[in-house]
Amino acid sequence: MIIDLSLPIDDTLVETHGAKIERISHAEGVEHFNWVVMNKQPGGQTKFDKGERVARADEIPDGEMLSLEIVHASVHMGTHVDAPFHYGSLCEGKPAKKIMDVPLEWCYGPGVVLDFTYMKYPDNIQKNDVIKELKKIDYKLKPMDIVLINTGGDKLVGTPEYVTQYVGMMPDAVEYILDQGIKMLGIDTIGLDRPCFEMFDEFLKTKDKSKIWPSHFLGRKREYCHMERLGNLSAIPKPYGFIVSCLPVKVRQAGAGWCRAVAIT
Repeated sequence: MIIDLSLPIDDTLVETHGAKIERISHAEGVEHFNWVVMNKQPGGQTKFDKGERVARADEIPDGEMLSLEIVHASVHMGTHVDAPFHYGSLCEGKPAKKIMDVPLEWCYGPGVVLDFTYMKYPDNIQKNDVIKELKKIDYKLKPMDIVLINTGGDKLVGTPEYVTQYVGMMPDAVEYILDQGIKMLGIDTIGLDRPCFEMFDEFLKTKDKSKIWPSHFLGRKREYCHMERLGNLSAIPKPYGFIVSCLPVKVRQAGAGWCRAVAIT
């Protein structure tokens, strides 16, 4: 059984970096085809603007061309993998890996899901919470396990609370997981850290460097990747004994890439 753990790139969501999707329908594709062909020819754009066409709808099978969607979106929209380069230019003193550099071995392997759905905003997951949950499911993390953090945050998608009120992870929790040899983890919230506007507010008031993106900035001294905006983690029928695949899209010179994360049982 394959369980979809991914959220789409959604242009209906109002966010800081929202997506815009241009959708050219099959019927509109006839006009688009004419424009693509004619605007490459000398004087073609002028002819197109005057109403000339190289092909009419009745000359195209069923009067329809292929559909086309053009997506303008951050690589952090929808379910995605953050690469070390997202956290900083250097990782462990070396140039940080971009999304194309992330070893695929990090993105496919045994999965472990930890249930923190009992937590509610403004709770945040700390090291002892991770230890307690692992003890509860009687599991010891192994190197290269892929750890999934289930907060139930995906249930808030489409609401203001999804952006402003969710359960985040504190850096001591992330570091404990990394200490077990983990290279990939994921969470079902919009971000790994606690809500960003709270961090921004505290940082600007205090200028305390520890207040802003601490779990992300941990990736400057510890090499790892994490997924954000996972969904449907509660559908995984057991806490371990399944495979996770989260192969990211290869986006050139980027710090993240969209992925279709799935659990395979």
